[in-house]
Amino acid sequence: MNPTRRLLLLVAAASFAASAAHADTWPAKPVTLIVPFPAGGTTDVLARALAERLTLSLGQTVIVESKPGAGATLGADLVAKARPDGYTLLVGAVHHTIASAVYKKLPYDFQRDFAPLTTIAMVPNVLVVNAASPAKNVADLVALGKASKDRLSYGSNGNGTAQHLIGTQFENLTGVDLLHVPYKGSGPLTTDLLGGQVSMSFDTITPVLPHVKAGKLRALAVTTAKRSSALPEVPTLAEAGLKGFDIGTWFGVLAPVATPKEISAKLSAEMIKAIHSSEFKKRMDEIGAEPIGDTPDQMARRIKDETEKFAGLVKRANVQIE
Repeated sequence: MNPTRRLLLLVAAASFAASAAHADTWPAKPVTLIVPFPAGGTTDVLARALAERLTLSLGQTVIVESKPGAGATLGADLVAKARPDGYTLLVGAVHHTIASAVYKKLPYDFQRDFAPLTTIAMVPNVLVVNAASPAKNVADLVALGKASKDRLSYGSNGNGTAQHLIGTQFENLTGVDLLHVPYKGSGPLTTDLLGGQVSMSFDTITPVLPHVKAGKLRALAVTTAKRSSALPEVPTLAEAGLKGFDIGTWFGVLAPVATPKEISAKLSAEMIKAIHSSEFKKRMDEIGAEPIGDTPDQMARRIKDETEKFAGLVKRANVQIE
């Protein structure tokens, strides 16, 4: 055998052995899930539910750390640049596929710089107003928006997020001119919605569900094609007259792309097992989420398909952020 070729084979074998040994000893310290929104929102709730199960199965503490800002892109950038050793992971969401089209410049490429591990869950978005609002349904809200001297406002989790895009779609389909008020996450948004500082939101169902059940907020419609099992009496926006409206929010976990494949595979397998557990499914039912637990390849296809889909929606809605 050619000496050079023999050397290359030996180097490759040594590298593979070292990688396998690394995977066998991983994790040797706590794992951190970076949530790109403040504590209290859907991303945080899902991350903590998953972290609880992973802590048991991995034998190491799984920490949830909030890094909010810039429509979830700050946290994503942090993980994209993190050491690719399996200890720093991103809890990503549909927002990141939208951001690829909304922001003119991003310091990372969501499809190129991350390795998808699994999708945690799909959560419907819901149009809600304060219980004191005179709007009892979507038709009332549209009429109120057109008759009001002051623009109705809607809060979102930030520029370029699903809530932002849903709001622009709502404007385009109803002809109502709304004032967009971006927040860093669901926690501060819900607080202001309860206090009457914003007129409405299109947030995920999880942070608003307790307030809807308590009678403090009124749910007018869900934004997905089918009704939510958590609010079965609430119609879809399509049923309320906005035909073809179908936008929900998925959440998943990703690692820096250079993370060793053996570690990524172990992470993915443990997460999928946790998501399919009866305990996790019970928790998802409580917060109105649909657990998924798909493969990395399936999640990668989801990201690719939705990046293309939202690029078209963003272009038609003319949403652009520097």
